[in-house]
Amino acid sequence: MRLFDTARRAVVDFEPGPTVSMYVCGLTPYDSTHLGHAATYVTYDVLHRRLLDRGHAVRMVRNITDVDDDILRVARARGVHYLDLAAAETRIFDEDMAALGNLEPWSEPRATSAIADIRGFIGAAVDRGHAYVAGGAVYFDVSSAPGFGRLSHLDPDTMRWFGPQRGENPDDPDKRHPLDFVLWKPSAADEPSWDSLWGPGRPGWHVECSALALRELGTTIDLHGGGTDLIYPHHECEMAQSEAVTGEPFVQHWMHQAMVRYHGEKMSKSRGNLVFVGDLLAHHDARALRLALLAHHYRTAWTWTPTVLDDAEGRLARWQSGAADSDSSLLAEVRVALDDDLDTPGALAAIDRAVERGAGISEAAALLGVMTP
Repeated sequence: MRLFDTARRAVVDFEPGPTVSMYVCGLTPYDSTHLGHAATYVTYDVLHRRLLDRGHAVRMVRNITDVDDDILRVARARGVHYLDLAAAETRIFDEDMAALGNLEPWSEPRATSAIADIRGFIGAAVDRGHAYVAGGAVYFDVSSAPGFGRLSHLDPDTMRWFGPQRGENPDDPDKRHPLDFVLWKPSAADEPSWDSLWGPGRPGWHVECSALALRELGTTIDLHGGGTDLIYPHHECEMAQSEAVTGEPFVQHWMHQAMVRYHGEKMSKSRGNLVFVGDLLAHHDARALRLALLAHHYRTAWTWTPTVLDDAEGRLARWQSGAADSDSSLLAEVRVALDDDLDTPGALAAIDRAVERGAGISEAAALLGVMTP
């Protein structure tokens, strides 16, 4: 199997051991699942399925960020407790993932379950000279991480420009360096708060994933995934702080899903240009939606239009009209496509050709998570 590695900027061999550890950044549950989420998690589900098909055991962790700036802001605006909001949206998300045919993760830990781990992690960062206390907060010192930037390949000026768009505040006067990032911060009066050595407060976003990944999967993870919008700052910061604390490589292989666009912009909650999975599933076959997502290679950004789903429904109808048995040569062809940087469009095309020649497609379709009668 060969996959593109973000840090190395190349398609390289992916050769994990018998058990594959995989961490995929999950939902911040303050709104319903949209197509950008669906594209990401269907991609990693196909990878999960192919790894199982290759004989691996897979420990796939997909976290739930149930405390951060966004969820607290929305909970405040709606007048609900942030954990009630998180529980309701997580339930919807899990139902949407099941409807799309995704396998359940090995673990789906919540950030609030790891406060003790987070405090221990931050304490280690401070003790080892990688973090400092200022203004009641704890910051990671990027100058202590010489490789900072090697994942995103961004220069400091570009990172400083990106930061405010993705939750960072380079102008924070308590920082020693604009790119330093928060590990622990004081809570506002109406926000959740936990005691710590640095005063009451709550964790920063990046440290939550480091603590959960290390707790669930150990020091070094085989593969870490998420959307390309997480490369910087989230994954860059996550890698820097994890390696600073453990002294070991954090991730062997970084894999990122390209963005889904709608009305000319990246589909995102902040822009409000969302197409919700639940709305589509109310009127369309979930298998067609899955096929619509798989028709685009995970590294290629694409634009959602209603015709995308129309085309997928036509494909599903053709597949359902085909033979119900299995063709071993087709299954081999689909496996080759998936092992070639997860080429799902190539896999779909192979099944299309098999349908035209009257071959059975059931096993090949199942490997993609599309079950046909």
